[in-house]
Amino acid sequence: MSTTHQAGEQGRARYPLARPFPAPGPLIVHAYRELDIALNGDDAARKAVGHPSKLPRPWDPGTIGDPPMRTELWEWLEAVVEWVNSEHVWDPSYLVPPCWPAHPHLVHEIAVLADQRRKAGQAIASDALEEWHRYALPAFFDRRKTRLRTACDSRHHDWPARPAHVRFQDAHEHRARHYTGDVDHHRRLLQPPDQTQQIPRLHLVDGHRVDPRTGEVH
Repeated sequence: MSTTHQAGEQGRARYPLARPFPAPGPLIVHAYRELDIALNGDDAARKAVGHPSKLPRPWDPGTIGDPPMRTELWEWLEAVVEWVNSEHVWDPSYLVPPCWPAHPHLVHEIAVLADQRRKAGQAIASDALEEWHRYALPAFFDRRKTRLRTACDSRHHDWPARPAHVRFQDAHEHRARHYTGDVDHHRRLLQPPDQTQQIPRLHLVDGHRVDPRTGEVH
């Protein structure tokens, strides 16, 4: 990704020396506000925002169903990726590729990375931001390199695991039989013993008690 600056150059301009972290739009800010109320508000305020499990979480894109809010989320994450690439990457092998929206694992991880950076930047001390620099960001870069390697350095490559995943999907019924068999097994374990079965009567043979069904001597 590239940004055109006033000087006409592409990429990152020399100034400012440190660009501010991108701010989310008003709908995402509203989502964060409701989450804060659910965590820290009084009983009346928590009741007003509804059950916490139903609230959209910007760090988990799948929880956002409102189209305008999703639009804001993608705009924010786009700005965050451009900011990360220009403010924190020197070695090009660590760059988040321009095709990142086509990689679900990057979408999920970038949302979390953005959320953690936002939270760290709002703290009144530097500890959280130091942890983001020390742990969250390097770990993200390492996972990005491990999973993508050099696949999308020059152009986007389709998902190499697609054929294997199609085979996984096609084998659903086979797995479902195993799931059903396991549940049925445990259901049988919980059933009370059959009281209708009669205890075998032992026969006395030459002074020994013998099970007539099995021949076992007791």
